[in-house]
Amino acid sequence: MRTLDILDRLIAFPTVSKDSNLELIRYVQGLLQSAGFAVVRIPSPCGQKAGLFARIGPEVGGVCLSAHTDVVPVEGQDWSSDPFALTRRGDRLHGRGTTDMKGFLASALAMAERAAKAPLSEPLSLSISYDEEIGCVGIRQMMPTLAPLLGSPRAVIVGEPTAMQVATGHKGKVALKVTCHGEAGHSALAPDFTNALHVAAKFIDEVRALQDRLADGATDAAYSVPYSTVHVGRMSGGRALNIVPDSAVLETEFRHLVQTPAEDILSALNDIAQRVGAAFENPNAVEITQTNAYFGLDTPTDDPVVSWAGRMADTPDTTKVAFGTEAGFFAAEGIPTVVIGPGDMARDGHKADEGVDLSELAACDAMMDRILTDLSA
Repeated sequence: MRTLDILDRLIAFPTVSKDSNLELIRYVQGLLQSAGFAVVRIPSPCGQKAGLFARIGPEVGGVCLSAHTDVVPVEGQDWSSDPFALTRRGDRLHGRGTTDMKGFLASALAMAERAAKAPLSEPLSLSISYDEEIGCVGIRQMMPTLAPLLGSPRAVIVGEPTAMQVATGHKGKVALKVTCHGEAGHSALAPDFTNALHVAAKFIDEVRALQDRLADGATDAAYSVPYSTVHVGRMSGGRALNIVPDSAVLETEFRHLVQTPAEDILSALNDIAQRVGAAFENPNAVEITQTNAYFGLDTPTDDPVVSWAGRMADTPDTTKVAFGTEAGFFAAEGIPTVVIGPGDMARDGHKADEGVDLSELAACDAMMDRILTDLSA
């Protein structure tokens, strides 16, 4: 099974987001060029990483397969085997990235080799990125170069793990740094000064109230959490126990339904910042800075790409996923986009002994065969 041979190679590249992916890219580029693809390498701004765009066949229409090459770290996790060596146990394959998402990439590359011998009537293209795991950073950096190369495919499949169901949506995300300002002073005189941690606590309390309002607002029952969410993930501040903190920093995010635009939640958070500032008699007590964002995806279920994808994946089922993907970037370019891939994110994603069922890889290979037949019709 060619997919397993390629997956074995891909897993052996330890492409954790903090490290380079260039060795993997060199391998993939060589494979695709040997198969007759025209390949464009898109380097990252730092030069230590790169993405690829590859195409074979005619220029008009076609299908684009999208995958990222980076994986999450393994430090602190208790693995039963080497995370960067593909290991079979029973009907499952284990290794970092088997589910998220080198399994799909291996299947796509195996199909790319078969495409070299097929009488294509439409093009097959692959978009292969970096730094997806740190907030879809790579695809955003690639898109100015990638967008003109994409052309107008009739479908993009982003191969994140969906247990081979057709996923039509996920929430968008905005990450924020919230800096709360106070006044330094001796703790013996603490009431005479504004404690930045108190400012932060007031902000967090207001965020909890905002979450309650979001839960009572727009909903989408296709999600396990059917409403938009706002979350404070980290808080830091203070220099010493006997010094009143003059600064505290919160790392905050919100994940929003398409029915609840990001701008509305940002506006609500800015209103909170103003109220907290007024409570502490300092209009500049809370400063909000956006650090990252990615698009959501909401492909209508009656869009022709959904029924087509169902035929390719041989499933009538559609779903929406809780996690973010790069799909929204393609949809923002006006390209019909869905998410389909082998593996189960809830079971295996980002965990020790990450694995994928052999049956799901086989189902993905079967989908690739149908796509190739479709492109050769």
